[in-house]
Amino acid sequence: MKDAGAKEPAAGVLVVGYGNALRGDDGLGPRAAERIATDPRLRGAEILALHQLTPEVAADMRDASLVVLVDARAGDEPGAITVRRVDASSEPTSAPSHHVEPAALAGLARELWGATPEVCAVTVGAASFDGGEHLSPAVERALPGVVDAVAAIVADHRHA
Repeated sequence: MKDAGAKEPAAGVLVVGYGNALRGDDGLGPRAAERIATDPRLRGAEILALHQLTPEVAADMRDASLVVLVDARAGDEPGAITVRRVDASSEPTSAPSHHVEPAALAGLARELWGATPEVCAVTVGAASFDGGEHLSPAVERALPGVVDAVAAIVADHRHA
């Protein structure tokens, strides 16, 4: 029998995988979100698969103690996974309908909702952003490592 006071392992966690699934490796974020949603280590987390980060995501950050953003990144070695902390920016955001950078999104959540969750980014070096629904082999191979990285961030956060 489940303890009524027991929390899900990833309660209070928001994971956002974002990118264009029709632009090759840019589809990493949504593909990773699909896998993360089925990982038992991340049970209880709110998982979003989005085309891009928009100001509306700041509202989703209101009740989170941890936000993990997952995306492909140009300029890094294809398939290389990088984890970094994102500090809230005090710079104003762009027009509401446009893409918002991670630091600006964290700043917007703080400004509008008083939300100050820990924010981390998990990025994977992309090989190609050409049209198509398939990930490059290097990025496809990195998917399990992305899920493991998110699970490790969540575990570290829970024990902090």
